[in-house]
Amino acid sequence: CIVPAAVGFCLGFLIIKISDDAPKGNYNEMKKNGTMPEVSAAASFRSGAANINTWILFLQYACCFGVELTMNNAAASYFKSKFELTTESAAAIASIFGWMNLFARGVGGYVSDKANSKMGMRGRLIWQTGLLVVEGCLVFVFSNSNSLAVAIVIMVFFSSIVQSAEGSTYGIVPYVNPPVTGSIAGVVGAGGNLGAVGFGLGFRQLETKQAFYLMGGTIIASGVFTFFVNIKGHAGLISGQDSEEVIAAYKKTAGAAPAQTLQVPEPDVEAAKEIDKAGSEAGSAAEYNEFIGHLQK
Repeated sequence: CIVPAAVGFCLGFLIIKISDDAPKGNYNEMKKNGTMPEVSAAASFRSGAANINTWILFLQYACCFGVELTMNNAAASYFKSKFELTTESAAAIASIFGWMNLFARGVGGYVSDKANSKMGMRGRLIWQTGLLVVEGCLVFVFSNSNSLAVAIVIMVFFSSIVQSAEGSTYGIVPYVNPPVTGSIAGVVGAGGNLGAVGFGLGFRQLETKQAFYLMGGTIIASGVFTFFVNIKGHAGLISGQDSEEVIAAYKKTAGAAPAQTLQVPEPDVEAAKEIDKAGSEAGSAAEYNEFIGHLQK
């Protein structure tokens, strides 16, 4: 316990000292420059929590990260009881689920970005929906696998889809309401923990197969809720359309500014030169007038 605590403390200290608050810089500097509005924590949370899209993503994150946490606890006992394995063997097989984290979450976010570059927000939502529906279907397949080898292969695909959905979810979060992204990200992240508690209770109160069925059905239902995601300025899954600014941004049209992005103003060198020139000319004129005045005296 001491070593992880020390590592965590040192890492936190380094982050405070050497990292920026955001890609555009530190918040205090951005506020001084006028590029970031002053928003209280309470107002930020209220704004994020009042957005229906926040709670849809909350539910969907419960059905991916919540599922991951549940499987980390339930997979070993499932393999041990169903396939009559030793505790050590069952735990080793179950650990495969976590190993998919090495790449799957990043792949989910990467594909979401690629879909966004082709279709805008609708591309992200299609990818999100597809992942959740496939994830739910794989739960049913996994729970009905009677071969150990097949169950392991299905679990690998299942885990990859689960964690890709996590990356995909956070590919959508920053667009919901950019000025209060932190509050929205916090609410959505809490969904994962709540999902783990809910599904964990299911495995505790129900038979294993019934618990899997409950989990699979809930995941598929959460995917359907993507139809109700409606982000201002962006197309929905089946309705609405992206604004011209958004279309220009994701198609990388020349000269287009990214939509709803806080920009740190760059120094205008040409304007600075003009000001210096004007100041020099004004100073020269004043000296000339003063000289003429002395001559007239």
